[in-house]
Amino acid sequence: MTDSGKTKENTDIRIALLTEYDGTDFVGFQRQNNGRSVQQTLEEAVEKVYGRFCRIYGCSRTDSGVHARAHVSHVDVPFSIPEDKIPLALNAVMEDDLVVLAARVVPDTFHARFDAKGKRYCYRVRNAHVPSAIDRRTEAFVPGKLDVESMHDAAQAFVGTHDFSAFRAQGGPDISPIRTMKEVRVERNVQDKDLIEITVVGESFLYNMVRIMAGSLVYVGQGKMTKKEIETLLTGEGARKEAGKTMPAKGLTLEKVFYENDPFLPNP
Repeated sequence: MTDSGKTKENTDIRIALLTEYDGTDFVGFQRQNNGRSVQQTLEEAVEKVYGRFCRIYGCSRTDSGVHARAHVSHVDVPFSIPEDKIPLALNAVMEDDLVVLAARVVPDTFHARFDAKGKRYCYRVRNAHVPSAIDRRTEAFVPGKLDVESMHDAAQAFVGTHDFSAFRAQGGPDISPIRTMKEVRVERNVQDKDLIEITVVGESFLYNMVRIMAGSLVYVGQGKMTKKEIETLLTGEGARKEAGKTMPAKGLTLEKVFYENDPFLPNP
């Protein structure tokens, strides 16, 4: 058995995959019975290339409709292919809403999920009179003026270690609600002033947490919530219904996964 808790052939080679995907037509990363998943699609592609089923282990179980620019997974494969050829081989047998950007041979001890030190997400809001036709799959539409300065100020309440019970979906896993956020900021895109970007950097996240944080900040921008109310909720006092709404999945993108020894960064 390996550190990842699964049987591994002595000759297997562990590779890390950096992938980008449009989550619109996926039921999420994790393999499910109710539709096409990112994990299933990658596993089927790996089986076609390597001639054997190989289990994919992902850094994050992104929800249905959520996108990723830099999702990391790992897999043990039976033989070696040059690193620069692996993306070409896998992409050739997949649809174009999922792309392998890069592949790296990594030590047997590397684990895409358990070695991750944190993640950066971005929630994008189209704040204009009309929605975008071109970007409709990757952003939420919120008409009416939003006070971005107030949203950014309120976002600072999330920074640090808090009880996020009011900011997770009901029915999610029964795990500790205590989470640590390293950075939360709200700003208008420099090139596109109608696009508001809510960036969240944290060690780990609860089910739907970023989408509820985004919904709460939108409420602040609309004058429906205050920073003080968010601060109170973060003490663990208050119910889910007192926070903002859960924003649509399509506005959320996993932007970056952080590792102590990132296989996709150049060697020092």
